[in-house]
Amino acid sequence: MRAAVPFIAAFLLSGLPAAAQLFDPTVTINDKFSERIDIGISTNEIAISSDFSGADITVFGAIDGADELLLATFAYDIVVSLEGPRISTTVRRKERVAGIWINRHSIRFEPIPASYSMSSTRPLEGIAPMMELASRDIGINNIRLVPTGGIGDGSRVAEFREALRRIKQTGGLYQRDPTGVRFISKALFRASVRLPANIPVGLHEVRAVLYKNGEFVMEKVIPLRVVKTGLEQLIFNYAHSYGLAYGVFAVFLAAVTGWLSSLIFRKD
Repeated sequence: MRAAVPFIAAFLLSGLPAAAQLFDPTVTINDKFSERIDIGISTNEIAISSDFSGADITVFGAIDGADELLLATFAYDIVVSLEGPRISTTVRRKERVAGIWINRHSIRFEPIPASYSMSSTRPLEGIAPMMELASRDIGINNIRLVPTGGIGDGSRVAEFREALRRIKQTGGLYQRDPTGVRFISKALFRASVRLPANIPVGLHEVRAVLYKNGEFVMEKVIPLRVVKTGLEQLIFNYAHSYGLAYGVFAVFLAAVTGWLSSLIFRKD
């Protein structure tokens, strides 16, 4: 059964001056514009269980100081993303050698979001120039994939980058909805972002970026923690806190299980 986890946030804009918000590391502002954006969700933590099959998160927001004429002419664009914790990722390529498939080549990339779900008011190419979007890692194809360590002559880097994006999208970890952000009442908007069934646990970020006629206006980030519940959380915590003991116990349990199975199902 597919889980549904709607999050509806009712909030008021703080009205703080831009100068005060400049000291907030979760806010980036272009002083050229007076418009401000705020977003909210009803909780900063999501608990998932063993039968979790994915969910949609609804993020509500508002543009403070928006020009009604520009709103009517669709001059404002918003991109909302849910980004998972950053981890280093290694991509390997198998080749057939002497009739055996083995990993011949691999490239390790600097930490990237383990998951990435993005929604926007329209397709990214209609929101802002690609160089601007790429400078802020907005969009699956604009997430910076920087190789680390030895990469040989570098001729395979582009191929491995494309493979990494393809693996992430095929596994449902990287998703996009080019029309997932909608204005519901003047300057109020609603965005829907996807939590995949295999979402990694840890600290995620909900990020909203406002553009006006193709120019960056403001970015706001709020944290969202994803945790496991019940027995799964207990096992997860134990495995990460006591790795050696967990490994020894797992081997012991497997050996005992195999021995008991041989006793139960042996033929007389």
